[in-house]
Amino acid sequence: MRTEVRRKLEMAARVREFILAHSSTESSYAPVLARLEERLKRAGAIAARQHDGLAAARAARAHRVELRRVLHSQLIRYLVAVGDIVAKDRTELGERFRLPDGNATNSAFLTSVKSLIAMAEQQKELLVKEGMSESLLDDLNRLVAEFEAAVLAANTGRRDHIGARADLEVITTELLEQIKVADGITRYRFGMFPEMMAEWNAVRRVLGVPKPVDDGAKPQQSGDQAPAA
Repeated sequence: MRTEVRRKLEMAARVREFILAHSSTESSYAPVLARLEERLKRAGAIAARQHDGLAAARAARAHRVELRRVLHSQLIRYLVAVGDIVAKDRTELGERFRLPDGNATNSAFLTSVKSLIAMAEQQKELLVKEGMSESLLDDLNRLVAEFEAAVLAANTGRRDHIGARADLEVITTELLEQIKVADGITRYRFGMFPEMMAEWNAVRRVLGVPKPVDDGAKPQQSGDQAPAA
């Protein structure tokens, strides 16, 4: 979650607590309180989805990196070593058994590995004769499938994270709209009570953001009094 959004959500939660503490003396807070509580609940669920998406993406990326390392430095290197021996008598295979580029993209890496596996399947008898384990190709196919699944999981987690972040920004905007209404109510009903207003201004301040300069305007309302005719 972005720091700015998190701070605004924390502020909204403080506003909710303020309203809860004073709703018994001001009934017009009720609809604002209901909307704040509903949106804060939704924000919590979205934040959890965002966290889960990020955690899933990170775990999948870490697994993908490890799988690629094992494929490149162990299994494929083994296959290429045996393939080089076979290629001595099969010149047409001389340029086929090559390690994939270590700096290639995941997509290019997968394409190279799958090409090697396909060729090895065709030359399996010769490769086994020269020292390739009969289970190597099965292990390669299994790890390639795991690698593809890790790539998909990383992409899915990232999409969930990004989608949740956008949803949080929408919810935050809706919360700020309700806080503006609460601000209007508070200033209208309690504007002549400095202690109350000091508390209100403190809870609705977004931490980390410079405090706005007071325009010096004095409220016209006090207590439960209605505007003068």
